[in-house]
Amino acid sequence: MESYTYLLLLAIILLSTKVLGLLTERVHLPQVVGALLAGIIMGPSGFGVLQSTDFLVKAAEIGVIMLMFTAGIDTDMQELKETGLQASVIAVLGVFVPLALCGGLSFLFFCGGELTPYNLLKSAFLGSVFSATSVSITVETLNEMGKLKTKTGTTLLSAALIDDIIGIVVLSILSAFSSGDSDPIQVLIHILLFFVFVLVVGLVVRRLFSYIAEEHWHNRRVAVWALAFCLLMAYCAETWFGVADITGAYFAGLILCNVTKARRFVAKKFTVTSYMVFTPVFFASVGMKTNLRSMTTELLVFALLLVVAAVMSKMIGCGLGGLVCGLSRHQSLVVGIGMVARSEVALMVAQRGINAGMIDPAILPAIVLSVISSALLTPVLLKMAISRGPDLA
Repeated sequence: MESYTYLLLLAIILLSTKVLGLLTERVHLPQVVGALLAGIIMGPSGFGVLQSTDFLVKAAEIGVIMLMFTAGIDTDMQELKETGLQASVIAVLGVFVPLALCGGLSFLFFCGGELTPYNLLKSAFLGSVFSATSVSITVETLNEMGKLKTKTGTTLLSAALIDDIIGIVVLSILSAFSSGDSDPIQVLIHILLFFVFVLVVGLVVRRLFSYIAEEHWHNRRVAVWALAFCLLMAYCAETWFGVADITGAYFAGLILCNVTKARRFVAKKFTVTSYMVFTPVFFASVGMKTNLRSMTTELLVFALLLVVAAVMSKMIGCGLGGLVCGLSRHQSLVVGIGMVARSEVALMVAQRGINAGMIDPAILPAIVLSVISSALLTPVLLKMAISRGPDLA
């Protein structure tokens, strides 16, 4: 007889992630934290109600792809143009300092000091998890304090957008190298061909969607076509070029982000579809894989040091970038703290690393702890920094 257990599992995931998501939102934390906690509580670490199945794995992967497409289509290119060089310098340092610091910590703990290409790649993958920034908490805090529209606030938001783009490029390179091809030249050629492919497809598809949007931007078919385009780009990235599928999805969204009339409509439809089913499954699946019962003393020490490294690397990297670009010490500190929070993208990169065999699943509890800690610490540190310094320009 056919099993219908997947229906029960899906119902439990949707109910538990929504209830805990609403509870965490009431204490001014992202619903992502609640969804993670739901997976931990209902999974092997807690009551053991939820177990990973092929259906949940596939649904979670679709959730990741849709999340990355939404991140791409929500990118505000006009804002990036206005802040330009300042935001770019902050973003570059905000990516590579965490990459080096968090990756270096992983190398010290788990690579036994053996300086091999494989160990360096594994360490870099762990570091890339913490290169991404989630500024939703920062935006809420700045808005609450009336500082969102200041020069510092605008620079911070733009740097976060560029930060994500650079992080995705880094992930593309690491994913290509982890695919098993040992020839660096071949890998780099595949990556270069991928970006050429994105450019060519982008020119054609953007013009096509702009034409469609003139008359039919509010038609549901536009959202369906966008979803099909997103899935095709994810497939082509992974299958043809050895680049992460989420990279293809992100650039699919980026291609459509300037199709003004269709952009908001498509983003709204994607958000509804994604957050009704697929996204909760993804976050719950990450929580389910976070087996706290397997935490050893060594792993706990690593987790605590990783929290420190995750927080300090953004403060140092982005803060130094602010100073280089002429911001005051106070403004640079606010920018550095504002970039500390991690969320969806960090978890997606971690999942990608586990799937590629570059991140040990046993390390996932440490990653989740760092993500949650950064979400908790960011608003507290940001309010302290803003209130105790001079007014932001």
